[in-house]
Amino acid sequence: MIKATKAHRDLVVDILVDAFEPIHDDSSINFVVKQDEKRKERMRVLMEYLFDKSLRTGVVCISDNKASCLLLTYSNRDKFTFGKLFSTLRLAFKCIGIERVTKVLERQKIIQRNYPKTPYIRPMIFAVKQEFKGGVTAPRLILQVYEAFRETKLPIIVDAANENNVKLYQKFGLKIFNTEEGLGFPIYLMKMEGVPQNI
Repeated sequence: MIKATKAHRDLVVDILVDAFEPIHDDSSINFVVKQDEKRKERMRVLMEYLFDKSLRTGVVCISDNKASCLLLTYSNRDKFTFGKLFSTLRLAFKCIGIERVTKVLERQKIIQRNYPKTPYIRPMIFAVKQEFKGGVTAPRLILQVYEAFRETKLPIIVDAANENNVKLYQKFGLKIFNTEEGLGFPIYLMKMEGVPQNI
């Protein structure tokens, strides 16, 4: 497993776009990204935003074969900075579209009510390049992340709309504790108290 630095930004963004760009059905990514002729370009802006946030408040993990990545954040590290402000404004103008910001903020409000006020770890996004899906790349990376975070006592909470990711997370110990249906497609809220010791 590789822990990303700023130098890995393009690599991680490429993995994320490769994984999500072909998906055109209802999903959290498509809900945020304005759906027009600039969809792929807008998606890159979103993935750059997620990478920057994760590097600022957590860690970005990349598989050894550079085909998969997992972006983690710590809830108690997300403080105000001018970099965060600039990144958020760029997301609003170049990805979401100003006319859609209220709708996306409403989605965030629906999701956020399921998260605790106390510190937790949030896997923000997990992706595998299309050609590596169904292989060992994704589970191997998750096992390596578990090993690296074995000592953590913080709860791990994730929201996922992709059912393949839900199944993968369940396989590695996360359990669904709520399902939000208010956006026209289900979002599964999943939780685990620390990293399992028997995996």
